Amino acid sequence: MKKITYSQVGDNYDTKDPVKKLAQISARQTIIKNDPDFREISDTRGESAFVWQQGNALMASVVEGLGTKNLVADALRSESKTYYDIIGHDTVAAIINDLITVGAKPRVVHAYWAIEDNSWLQDKKRMEDFVTGWRDACKISMATWGGGETPTLKGIIERKTVDLGGAAIGVIKDKRRLITDRNLKAGDRIILLKSNGINCNGLSLARAVAKKLLKGYQTKLPNGKIYGEALLTKTNIYAKLIQDLLDAGIKIHYISNITGHGLRKIMRARGNFTYIIEKVFEPQEVFLFIQKHANLSDDEIYQTLNMGQDYAIFLPKKDIAKAQAIIKKNKFESINAGYVKRGPRQVVIKPKNLTFKSETLDLR
Repeated sequence: MKKITYSQVGDNYDTKDPVKKLAQISARQTIIKNDPDFREISDTRGESAFVWQQGNALMASVVEGLGTKNLVADALRSESKTYYDIIGHDTVAAIINDLITVGAKPRVVHAYWAIEDNSWLQDKKRMEDFVTGWRDACKISMATWGGGETPTLKGIIERKTVDLGGAAIGVIKDKRRLITDRNLKAGDRIILLKSNGINCNGLSLARAVAKKLLKGYQTKLPNGKIYGEALLTKTNIYAKLIQDLLDAGIKIHYISNITGHGLRKIMRARGNFTYIIEKVFEPQEVFLFIQKHANLSDDEIYQTLNMGQDYAIFLPKKDIAKAQAIIKKNKFESINAGYVKRGPRQVVIKPKNLTFKSETLDLR
């Protein structure tokens, strides 16, 4: 069986990550100086969200995109269902789940919907579902939908498609609630949160698999679910959960949103730490289906998709029970998955006999 890798379908981290690092180097040259009301928090450069001090408050911002998940919705569209409520929700989720990794409470979400021409806006049912999904996700995130931009980019965006993304701003009123890797310590425990599915990462790979299948997205998984619908599960939004944990006095030392790069993201923090993972959630059927039909090894698939692990939260051992009780109250699943120790920067996933070394995740 021919192998389908993520790099073959358009997303090569070996090419992308060096460009990100080059941009970070240039970005540091723009630091604002001699402004008494503005001071950047340099530890957040290269993190999922950027933080600065504005007067007495800490502000955080992020820009994120959906990727190609909307193309799956387009392929499954029927007279009765557009699936764009999920697409609107997931675009906001992608933005917010990055923003809150630094401890920020979301305040404003801005939309960016780029289209080929205005014909994309004329599908009334799809637009109603999309706007409703976006609005409801903002409510779940405790954020105001502040506005946005809908450019028509003929010659850039393909006809009948849309490029979805946006930005968010949050606030950290108590500076002690700022979460950066400077807080991470040897001995910290790692809680993993269970994902609701593939989220927004790796859809190019999932779509390449669909092209190989005789019935495409309508193919049934072994559990009886339709492949396309399994890809279109809503992403969990953790804004309220993180605030509840902080409100309860939980000392969150770090958060990693497991998206691109798969479980390598567990070692996103700087410093000489080894991350020992003793337990993982077993992947949902859709992940195993993708792995089988893309002919990928555990090593390849676990450094591409989240494989059922959504978020890694690092915290002191004494806070584990209290934190997991709050997570359960918020109706999410978690496992006390492992621990941090001094050593070479790497992730060791014992149940899968996998080790991801530092050179495979070079983002800073």
